Amino acid sequence: MTAVLEGLTALLLLLGSILALLAAVGVLRFPDTFSRMQASSKASTLGLACLLAGTALQFPEVAVIVRLLSIAAFIMLTAPLSAHIVARVALHRGTPLWTGTVVNEYDLKACLPRQERKEQP
Repeated sequence: MTAVLEGLTALLLLLGSILALLAAVGVLRFPDTFSRMQASSKASTLGLACLLAGTALQFPEVAVIVRLLSIAAFIMLTAPLSAHIVARVALHRGTPLWTGTVVNEYDLKACLPRQERKEQP
């Protein structure tokens, strides 16, 4: 049973590390703010969840698990919220999308009332 737990711990820690590395590469390589925001919030959050689960399996004491759960709760609540705020600010500042973007569902001109659309160039 110990070998199974150690193997599962190693697998979770390796998977979490790989996901965190992919999130960092995504932030560096993706072409625009919105794509980078996606990489920084989703992959890093999932990577951290795997790392915390692996750590909880390695150290099954109650005090350690409570600390790990508080870290997980804090990160799971703040990472999506901060990504949402970054995306809204980028949208309202008019940050250009990548040229390969197929659909822009948040076109600011389409969101304006009809009277204001006519006045905008």
